[in-house]
Amino acid sequence: MSATTKLLAIAAVAFGLPLAAHAEDYAGGAIKTMETSKGEVLTDAKGMTLYTFDKDAENTSNCYDDCAVKWPPLMADASATDAAPFTLVSRKDGSRQWAHNGKPLYLWQADKQPGDVSGDGVGGAWHVVKE
Repeated sequence: MSATTKLLAIAAVAFGLPLAAHAEDYAGGAIKTMETSKGEVLTDAKGMTLYTFDKDAENTSNCYDDCAVKWPPLMADASATDAAPFTLVSRKDGSRQWAHNGKPLYLWQADKQPGDVSGDGVGGAWHVVKE
């Protein structure tokens, strides 16, 4: 850990802020890692925690309509390419969503700032994603 990173971590703790240091970038920067109260988790490029859904099948999303409003899929842009363990899953409308080890990735509407992990365990079916 660099001296700058250590200072930022100390300042974050002192002021009660989440530790927002991104350790790694994946999938062309669309996915990162961040230290949270649940340990190091995967996030989107903005630092918002990513989740998986137990009711998804491998490489298939089962979260649509109201589910996808509450749990927005982590969408991939048209130029995105697979970068194991991150892959692209086709959604019913033909758009593409990022997946980790075959499990589609989602955000949670109730997480308001980077490092929030309030979706972990919701309904017993949603879980933060760890590397």
